[in-house]
Amino acid sequence: MTARAIAITSALVGAMLCQAGGIAAESGIPARALAAQAESPAVATDVRIGGDDRQTRFVVDLNRRIDLAVFTLADPYRVVVDLPQTIFKLPTKAGEQVRGLVMAFRYGLIMQGGSRIVLDAKGPVRVDKAFVLDATEGQPARLVLDLVATDRATFMHNLALGNHPNLTASTRSREQLPKSDGDARPLIVLDPGHGGIDNGTKGSGGELEKDVVLAFAQTFREKLESGGRYRVAMTRSEDTFIPLGERVRFARARSAALFISLHADALPRREGQAEGATVYTLSENASDAEAARLAETENKADVIAGVDLTAEPDDVANILVDLAQRETKTFSMQFARTVVEELKTAARLHKHPLKSAGFKVLLAPDVPSVLVELGYMSTKDDLKQLTSESWRARTAQALAQAVDNFFTPRVAGGAGGRRN
Repeated sequence: MTARAIAITSALVGAMLCQAGGIAAESGIPARALAAQAESPAVATDVRIGGDDRQTRFVVDLNRRIDLAVFTLADPYRVVVDLPQTIFKLPTKAGEQVRGLVMAFRYGLIMQGGSRIVLDAKGPVRVDKAFVLDATEGQPARLVLDLVATDRATFMHNLALGNHPNLTASTRSREQLPKSDGDARPLIVLDPGHGGIDNGTKGSGGELEKDVVLAFAQTFREKLESGGRYRVAMTRSEDTFIPLGERVRFARARSAALFISLHADALPRREGQAEGATVYTLSENASDAEAARLAETENKADVIAGVDLTAEPDDVANILVDLAQRETKTFSMQFARTVVEELKTAARLHKHPLKSAGFKVLLAPDVPSVLVELGYMSTKDDLKQLTSESWRARTAQALAQAVDNFFTPRVAGGAGGRRN
């Protein structure tokens, strides 16, 4: 079997529902009740990996049979399993299992109504079998994936033959552009990092970066809207994954006046501790090694979620050297400095609070953009603040003031904050 998308068809699901309807009639249970149960999220309760470097089996226990689709991606080698929305109640650190052809795997929501499992493969693999077994004789339903080692030439050939879902199209943010109705107020786009299958960093108590930054973005939005001076949109307002390129396109398509991406960093234990907020702007050359490391980490979001990186438009790679972006870079730097000045009054700052690196999410050539690392999830004191409502409100107010300071001359002049 090639890496062509493998799917259990909806016809089978339909047949299952019809069969359920027959059972319902005999048992006195309304068919619509069984149908509603079938449409509720499935639950994954356990996972096992067996085999060796030649052939590996990946098994997930489920509470019921579900539909699935499987495809592979290259550079790095990944196997992606798309499922209906699923609740994962797997053992702690389940995704860190290493066995046979699987280095690690991750799982989570990829869009509303859809979940995903992404397996990192040790090398080129072929999907030999992919199927789901019904629950029987006291055993749960099981998702089974058989992988076989292959060579790169065969892998790439199978990849070229295969087809898989267009993630960018299926995960477009549902956030609607606030209607302007001739409203000249600047539009501020807030971008809570990570989401869905991409958890971001994790705190010592299990806190997830994706939840921390979403909560902050919602508070920040309230502060901005309460003043009545701006329209505000968010790239995501729920626990959903949005590809990096889509976040950039979201802002550009809406002619945003400012783009603010929100994150919370973490340092590997071997690198010691750091603390405080940092504001980043776009640069071809990172300002220091830490900035370079962070940019590399943040730019892997699409890899984590199983996005086909070859789908990104070629011009994105050239934006960094586009002379037309010089003015935008100047405005980005001006705003970054304003943010640092205001954050001094509300939050602890990193010892070097203003940095730059090649963040993909800051690539819009016509929208001033910054990435704000609110603090370090790996540092006890920072984590305490990041999860504090009072700190969140105080820091969001400081950022809102920075936005006011940045736009005041233009708002006063009625220019709406955009320069073309």
